[in-house]
Order: sequence, then C-alpha cells, then structure tokens
Amino acid sequence: MRVMVKFSFPTTDDSNSWIRDKSMGPKMETMLGNIQPEAAYFAPVDGKRGGYLVINMDDASELVTKLEPLFQELSAAIETIPVMVPDDLRVGMQRL
Repeated sequence: MRVMVKFSFPTTDDSNSWIRDKSMGPKMETMLGNIQPEAAYFAPVDGKRGGYLVINMDDASELVTKLEPLFQELSAAIETIPVMVPDDLRVGMQRL
C-alpha cells in the first residue's frame, strides 16, 4: 500500500534554532533513513517548512513506526493520503 505523507514543521523557536545550529540536516537524514520513502520532496507546505513523502508499506501498522518520530522529534503536522501508481489503477479498473 502506498501512502503520500504531507508534513510541515511549525515555524517555532525550535525549528528556527535547528536551522541556525545546522541540526535540521541530520534530523532529516535520520528521518529519511528510518522511513525509507520511495520519493521525497521538500517544499513550503501551507506557508511552513515541509514536504511530501511517498511510502510503500506491507501493512498499515507501519505508519506508526515510520511517522511517530515526525510527531515526537520534529513536532510535524502530518496528513496521509492513499495513492496509486498507474499499474495499481489499471488493476483496480479491471476489477470494476
């Protein structure tokens, strides 16, 4: 199951200090290493620092282990959206 994760960080003293002390990069590298997304895009999201990740999971319970660090360590706001690649859409259309 593929899920697109939209995330944003509050512009707070914490996130601003991570930029200043250069710890944001290592935090993001650790997050990406744990989540291992198929794709990762970083951009302003609703006027805040953030981005989009595409995660492929075997089981929905993986959302907990993959996303909890975003909540706890980075205070991120998260939205998850189920997504498909063209082959998934073809299979679904054939089953209709």
